[in-house]
This record gives sequence, C-alpha cells and structure tokens, in this order.
Amino acid sequence: MKLKQLIPLMCILFSMSSHAVVTGEMIMVRSSEAFPEAMATLQDAIRSKGYSLSRIQRVDIGLNAKGYKTDKYRVVFFGKGKQIQQLAKQYPQMIPYLPLKIAIYAEGDNTILTSANPATFLDMFKTPELKPTFELWLNDITEILNAVQNAN
Repeated sequence: MKLKQLIPLMCILFSMSSHAVVTGEMIMVRSSEAFPEAMATLQDAIRSKGYSLSRIQRVDIGLNAKGYKTDKYRVVFFGKGKQIQQLAKQYPQMIPYLPLKIAIYAEGDNTILTSANPATFLDMFKTPELKPTFELWLNDITEILNAVQNAN
C-alpha cells in the first residue's frame, strides 16, 4: 500500500483512539490542542522522559516554496546525547536514524503528531542486543505522544 493510500486510513484509526496508534512503521496521534500549545506540550513531554531537544526544523517553508499548501509543520529532533554518541560509534549504520524525530503539523483546529516506530529498527539492523533500547524508545515515544494528545 502506498503512503498516500495509507494516510487516510491511519487518520481514521487515530481519530477514533484516545491513545497513540501504532501501525507498522508509524506511530500517530491527533491532538485537539492548537499547534502552538501542542508544540509546547510536546517539548515538555520529551524533556519529562529524560530526553534533550536537539533541534526543531521547519518543514512548511520548503513545502510552500515547492507549491504545496501547508500550515505549521515541524520536525522535532530529540535524544540522549551520550546514548546517541555511543550508538553512532558502535552502530554507524544507525546514524541516519539518530536522533529520534517526531513530526508535528497543524490540520485545521487539530494538531497531528507522527513518529517512526523504533520497533522496526530491529528488523532493519538485525541487532538483537539493541532490542531493549528500541522497545524503550517505542514506549517513551508512545507516552510522549499520548501526553500531547491528552493534554487538553
């Protein structure tokens, strides 16, 4: 199934749920908070799980420049510095996936948040020793997204 076909299905699924929806490679939630409030809640939730914000990248500017109509759209990069350095050193093939990322964008009066499912990294890298790390990331990201969704 192509991403364009999958997005409407995923939107239906997570609009009916009060918890993050994990669908294969993606984790998604919808928040009824406006974008600025959801962004602030997201940053607080990331910090409360012991992660540091690395950077926030604006995506909407590039999309608008290419002719796509979009409102507020950001990617929030976060992680634990020492952990990222250690993983990059031991497993350089993971570098493109570090730090962790959550995309957040406005959709009307709602805000949608998505992240890659870290559990899929186990299949990608065939590194059973990292299974506890990937499971912890999945749990933490799910809790972060649920915190944003349930903030109002």
